[in-house]
Amino acid sequence: MAPVAPLTPVREILESRLSKLALELEGLFEAQLSAQVSAEVQQQVDAITAQVSAEARDRARTEFAEWLNQAVRRMRQSADLGELSATLVDLAGMFATGAVLLSVRNSIAHGEHARGVPPERAEAVSQLEIPLASAAALGEAIETRDPVTTIATPAEVSEQLSSFAGQGDDGRLFVYPIVSGERVPALLCVWGAPPGSALELLTQLAAAVWSALPPPPGLVSIAGSEPATPTAWDTLPAEEQQLHLRAQRFARVQVAEMRLYETEAVQSGRARGDLYGALRERIDRSRESFRKSFFASCPSMVDYLHLELLRTLAHDDAEVLGKDYPGPLL
Repeated sequence: MAPVAPLTPVREILESRLSKLALELEGLFEAQLSAQVSAEVQQQVDAITAQVSAEARDRARTEFAEWLNQAVRRMRQSADLGELSATLVDLAGMFATGAVLLSVRNSIAHGEHARGVPPERAEAVSQLEIPLASAAALGEAIETRDPVTTIATPAEVSEQLSSFAGQGDDGRLFVYPIVSGERVPALLCVWGAPPGSALELLTQLAAAVWSALPPPPGLVSIAGSEPATPTAWDTLPAEEQQLHLRAQRFARVQVAEMRLYETEAVQSGRARGDLYGALRERIDRSRESFRKSFFASCPSMVDYLHLELLRTLAHDDAEVLGKDYPGPLL
C-alpha cells in the first residue's frame, strides 16, 4: 500500500473552515428548530388558554344565570313580606360581609333580619329602632330612592346600626332602598365592599315582588279620593324635567362624595357651625360646576346643590353652613 501523502497547508485550511461551517450550520439549524417548536408550542398553549377561558366564561355565565333564576324563584315564592325580607338578606349576605334589613314605618327604621352578625348580637337587630331624623344616610336613601354609600358613623346611620356596620374592613356602609310604588318601605344595609350592581339588582327584584304581596297586619294604604292637582313640575317640557333630574343627581353625588371623602372636615365643620369654612374649596368648585352645567341653560333651574348641602350636611339647619356661606345660586 502506497504511503498517504501529508495534508498540504491549503487542504488543512479548507477542512478547518468546512468543519467550522458545519458546526455553525448545525447551531443555526438547532436554533431555527427550537424557535419553530417554541412558536408551535406557544400557539398550542394560546389556543388551549383561549378555549379554557371561553369555557370558564360560559360556565360562569351559566352558573350566574342559574343562581339568578333561583334567587328570583325564591323571592316570588315568598308567602309574605317577612319571608321576602329574610330571603333578600340571605341572598345579599352571599356578596357582603354582613347585611341588615330595616323596615320603615312612621319615619322610624326597624330592624328585621340580619346576616353576618355574631349570634350573641343577632337578637339586638330585632330591637333596632332608628329615627330617620337622626340618621342622615338612611333618610337620604329614602328621599332620593338611590343607593347611598356612607361612613358608618352614629351621625350618618345611628349609633345602633354603626355598631354592626363598623365591622366592615373600611368602615363603609352601603344603603339600598326598596322602592315599592311611591313608598320606600325598607332599606337593605350591607358592609364589606360588596358588588353594587349585584345588590341593586337584588333590591329591584325584591321591590317588584314587594309590591305584589299584602302588607303586614296594621299597615293599611289609603288612596286619595280626589284627583291629583297638576304641579309646576307637570308644566315643564320633558327636556327640562330631565335636566332638573340630572341636576338633582349631580348635587347628590357631589355632597355624598364630600361626606365620604371629607369625613373629618364635615364633622369638624358641623361641630363648629361652619361647614363652608371647612369645605370652602370643595363647595366652591361644586357650585361653579353646577352653575355652568345647569343654570346657564335652564331658566327654571333650582339650586339643588344648596338644598343638598343644607339637608344632608347641615341637617336642615342653615346656620351650620356658616356665616360666610354665599347662599343659593341665583
